[in-house]
Amino acid sequence: MLYTLMHKKNMVAELEIAKGTSVITDIVTLFNPEHLPVGISLNKTGKPDIEDINDWFSGRAIPASRHNIRAALQNMGVSSADKLITMCYGLSLSDQYWINPKENSLNWEDVNFFENDFSEDVGNALFGNVIKDKTINFVSPNNTSDGLLQKKWQIINGRRCLIKGGSDPFFQQPFNEVMASEVMRRLNIPCVDYSVIFEKNRPYSVCESFVNSKTELVSAFHIHNTEKIDDTNKLYNHYLKCCENLNIPNAKHNLDKMLTADYLIMNDDRHLSNFGAIRNAETLEWLGFAPNFDSGSSFCNKELTSNILSQENHKSQPFCQTHEEQIKLVTDFSWLDLSALSGIENKFFEILSASSYIDNERAEIICDAFLNRIKALEHHIQSQ
Repeated sequence: MLYTLMHKKNMVAELEIAKGTSVITDIVTLFNPEHLPVGISLNKTGKPDIEDINDWFSGRAIPASRHNIRAALQNMGVSSADKLITMCYGLSLSDQYWINPKENSLNWEDVNFFENDFSEDVGNALFGNVIKDKTINFVSPNNTSDGLLQKKWQIINGRRCLIKGGSDPFFQQPFNEVMASEVMRRLNIPCVDYSVIFEKNRPYSVCESFVNSKTELVSAFHIHNTEKIDDTNKLYNHYLKCCENLNIPNAKHNLDKMLTADYLIMNDDRHLSNFGAIRNAETLEWLGFAPNFDSGSSFCNKELTSNILSQENHKSQPFCQTHEEQIKLVTDFSWLDLSALSGIENKFFEILSASSYIDNERAEIICDAFLNRIKALEHHIQSQ
């Protein structure tokens, strides 16, 4: 089937996609190379690399490792998550790319999720709600949401909001998001605001989309792919070089702020797909780093309570294997005022007290562990 890859209203390329799949078999015509997704290279014929564009397109699918995805697909009568991409025309709430069927051409104004309502059927299925005796509407941004934890997009009071769950036994991630945002707000680090809601007695974090119909998130992974990495070049330096070549403003300063926050909150899952930069989807101007988001894998959430305070050499991503090594990449702390975190343990305890899965002992130990991280960072800065 023939589709036009669109960037908002801009025609980017004509694609052949195998019927009933999301596999791009041919790039028929390239119309607008400057509007190609970031990180897709051109081959010797001047067309986008077919492997690159398939990797980008398939990367929009819900991962096969998503919690309860098999049951959700069975509930919806779909054999694989990949098929969901074309069923919603590839639309998402992260960027402005989509595929326009040539046989039945559509208008951006009528289909984009930023300005139009969307079905909650897929989101409900992903949350384990059985859909019976009705025709499912698959036009939903939930078809193109990444990540392993249970999540769904929902319109709440006119706002596009992402609702995301946690993992057993503590279901701590939603509360971690709120605590991480509290840390970053106090330290003047740009971040997304989170709150916690409960559905069927389970906690879920809620945040509003930080892009709109004119802007889009480009992940660090795709920024990283704009240049070939030298084997002798550290990933950190390579990423900064890519940002510099793209004219992304204040890259090092904002990256250092993110690494500092991740050190403090002990984030072990800051991979290249959950940070990045924002650009104007119409002018292609880079506006700056995205506010920090997706910090749920923090505060020793996977550890037994008895092990939290004994943890050393905390695991980190994406540039070093431990935070103790990664924090050394930050060379300027003149912006940092750790006194702004004074008394934050009381706020943490208040946040964690709302959970029926986290007892007072675990909450107190989490608070103590964070205070230890502040002391460790102070020691690191003083020793420089």
